[in-house]
Amino acid sequence: MEAKKSPTIGLVEVPATGLFDSEGKNWTSLYRNRSLISKQVLIADLQAGGFDARLVNLRDGDYSEEFGQVFWKGMALRKTYVGGSISALDPHAFDAWGVTINFSQDRQVSCMLIEHLAKGGRPIVVGGSDAFAEPQHYLKAGATAVVQDKSGAANWAIFDYVLGRTPREELTGVILADGKQYPKKTKAKSPDEWALPSLEVARDCLGTLPNVQGFAPVGSVVADIGCDRTCDFCMTPTYGTGFRRMSPETTLKWLEIQKEAGAKSINIGSDQFLARGLFPGGREEILEITNGAREMGITLMWPNGLELRKTTLGAGRNYESTDLRPDEELIEALFGWDGKVGCPLAYIPAERPVFGREAYKKLLPWQEHCELMKSVVRTGVPVIGYGIIIGLPDDDHEDLLRLEEAIAELVDELVEINPKLEFQTSCYSIIPLPGTGQAQSLRKAGLLQFEDTCLWGVWTTTSNTHHLTYEEVSDWQIRLSKIRRAPSEFTNYNGEYSGMVSEASSEDTKIALASLK
Repeated sequence: MEAKKSPTIGLVEVPATGLFDSEGKNWTSLYRNRSLISKQVLIADLQAGGFDARLVNLRDGDYSEEFGQVFWKGMALRKTYVGGSISALDPHAFDAWGVTINFSQDRQVSCMLIEHLAKGGRPIVVGGSDAFAEPQHYLKAGATAVVQDKSGAANWAIFDYVLGRTPREELTGVILADGKQYPKKTKAKSPDEWALPSLEVARDCLGTLPNVQGFAPVGSVVADIGCDRTCDFCMTPTYGTGFRRMSPETTLKWLEIQKEAGAKSINIGSDQFLARGLFPGGREEILEITNGAREMGITLMWPNGLELRKTTLGAGRNYESTDLRPDEELIEALFGWDGKVGCPLAYIPAERPVFGREAYKKLLPWQEHCELMKSVVRTGVPVIGYGIIIGLPDDDHEDLLRLEEAIAELVDELVEINPKLEFQTSCYSIIPLPGTGQAQSLRKAGLLQFEDTCLWGVWTTTSNTHHLTYEEVSDWQIRLSKIRRAPSEFTNYNGEYSGMVSEASSEDTKIALASLK
């Protein structure tokens, strides 16, 4: 008898969302060539479960389409998606579909995609951070189920179920279209339990990024999930996975596969990689992973940033007696660059390094922060993206002026240490991320001005402060983004120049503008 064919699943990467003003400036981090961090994990996991899972990358392609407008800061911004055409996708092409939506800014495009796929009558399983927080939007668009387990433990059973097979495990961590919910009953999966990707999957999920290595193919590894912090602006504490880390042995296997697939550089897509340092032997694990990458001849980048407080001798513990001096050996392992291996681009989540630190439990006092930054620069890392957040409820002109002065002075000191340093200030505005304490407090205080999720990105401010309008916050965002050593030929992890995305040009923006009349 002919062996029963494995059911096919099309796992869709949604097109990139752009917002264009009348001058053609883009107000989003429109970039199509990111490494597909979560898709690589998901495809490998489903293939290990006996499914014929394949990537459908609608972020790739030269098609663009306008799908609406939104009025913001005195401008009519044209909503545009770029990549592959949604309407050209055959909704009957697979036995089932999987769609991941991590960013609220992609919600409208994702719902358009789900509505189109639903025409084929095939089951659609939706996951990701935004779906986790507000599943009703995706169920209304036509999803069969929304996954509420970020660790992957729910995946095999829900696809068994929607494909009409007997689930090999009890349904857990999902919401069905009829409203029935199955709360999480099984323990969150550890990254050590995830299946290793095939070379084909790893190649399909590679991205590209111009850095000091050239136009580098970029792979990805998620070396841990969860976080030990509970910052109210972040969604990660809401996931309920706890902090779970991948062993150095497994991490190095992932890195080997990325290298064999052609990656020159690797994005470590962890929320809190250094939290492993809080556990016995964790610091040694960090050194084993970073040294192992150097021995392989591949470079490591940290797109979610590394918490500077955890690079101290006190490892980030929040005690009065915590030693906040730099752990020089650890800093060298994480950021050191010798021209070939190490860290070619470091993102530092400084958030609010001077005033407003009270909202962020992970931040250091300013003087200690400056000492840590100097230690990072002494490692020779060539490019630093320095992320700050503005638009906190108490922000006023004076606070932001003092922030500007403090960072400018710090940059001067850092460039004295390394005159060749490319320093980019990435100034982000707060976002009402669903399910976070920050979103609740912004609404309660009447500060949130926009509910259109296409504006919930880092470059389009959506909230007033008690002292500033959202327009004034936006003006400050542009101004603070110009605290940089010099115009850079390198991009940040989002693929655009950190100076200010709206002033950047890219091939992706040109594609979108070509179709806009």
